[in-house]
Amino acid sequence: MTHKINLLLLGSGGREHAFAWKLSQSPLCSKLLIAPGNAGTALHGRNVNLNSNDFPAVRQLVLEENINMVVVGPEDPLVKGIWDFFAADPALSPIPVIGPSKAGAQLEGSKAFAKAFMETEGIPTAAYREFTAAQLKEGLAYVAQHTLPVVLKADGLAAGKGVVICGNITEARDELRDMLGGKFGEAGNRVVIEQFLSGIEFSVFVLTDGKSYKILPVAKDYKRIGEGDTGLNTGGMGAVSPPPFVTPELMQKVETRIIKPTIAGIQRRGMVYHGFVFIGLIEVDGDPFVIEYNCRMGDPETEVVLPRLNNDLVAMFQALAEGNLDKVVVEEAAHAATTVMLVSGGYPGDYEKGKVISGLNDAPGSLIFHAGTQEQEGAIVTNGGRVLAITTCAENFGEALSVSLENAAKIDFENKYFRKDIGFDLYN
Repeated sequence: MTHKINLLLLGSGGREHAFAWKLSQSPLCSKLLIAPGNAGTALHGRNVNLNSNDFPAVRQLVLEENINMVVVGPEDPLVKGIWDFFAADPALSPIPVIGPSKAGAQLEGSKAFAKAFMETEGIPTAAYREFTAAQLKEGLAYVAQHTLPVVLKADGLAAGKGVVICGNITEARDELRDMLGGKFGEAGNRVVIEQFLSGIEFSVFVLTDGKSYKILPVAKDYKRIGEGDTGLNTGGMGAVSPPPFVTPELMQKVETRIIKPTIAGIQRRGMVYHGFVFIGLIEVDGDPFVIEYNCRMGDPETEVVLPRLNNDLVAMFQALAEGNLDKVVVEEAAHAATTVMLVSGGYPGDYEKGKVISGLNDAPGSLIFHAGTQEQEGAIVTNGGRVLAITTCAENFGEALSVSLENAAKIDFENKYFRKDIGFDLYN
């Protein structure tokens, strides 16, 4: 049954602007609130100044505004248990939350849990071991005999910065000491050390009710700040969909070896999972391996995935909530999409906020998704490291990219930076 609903979307980034843009297009969307949102989400609904981790405040808003469904954008509220908070409250429990329970969100919230899950379910991933501060000596000895390069991952959430690839043993041992010594706070109480896999990365997104699942358009993102994939890791500098190297044969392997056993593992553990599984993959000699799980959509991948999804997203979420997800047919657009992130100078290190943005209405042919922006005295100003995602749809990603880059050059703010080589490794 499809009926009009009042939606609350939690989050404030480019992913959430893309969600707001998509949800607001649905004839089933009666009212859309975004908490806290940004200057872009305000174009599609009403922003509410509220911290999405403040569950009592979310509860009050949901009841006051007669909200019928909550869509959770970022990982934090999921890992902290917003689904469980709703389920335990008689006034909230009838309201569907699109996102996994706290138990399901451990797939992202704990690298060690995710690795053990993959090992148990026979899901292909890099060989690994985990160490705590009490095991520092063993960890240092393990690193000393490890093949290079070696990958160190803080166990908990570290805002995309908790993964370090070390090219020599000394660097790896120093990094392990720093991580277990509190470099990432509690996220680094436990560190996973794993084998480095060499190949090409891509992102697969699955919407699931914990039993059936639907595969959304595939994407590839670019994490490094510098051109040619150099420099520090960021939250993501751009993305393309679909990546040309992801063939039907490769996707068949992903579904058989990774998606099906993942859903089976979720069922076997009795986890409630009504939301997205984002699987970060690497293709090594034609075979897919899991790098990581996320319990929500990726950013900036959402900004290229949703413009390629022809389905009514509200209808999909309703089907999920009502147990009818298996009846949904995913309609993927034939066109390609690319997004280029405009970021603040200095990001991912220190950067300034409050820079006035000009040229937002001078980007023909592109969708402008706001990430770190806010409205101040009638002007749109920067309010984060990643500021805007310039998304373009075209017949192929090369055409889409040239329009995104053209428009990225027109939109301006002080110390703006963007990568001009998104998709550089996909040209033959």
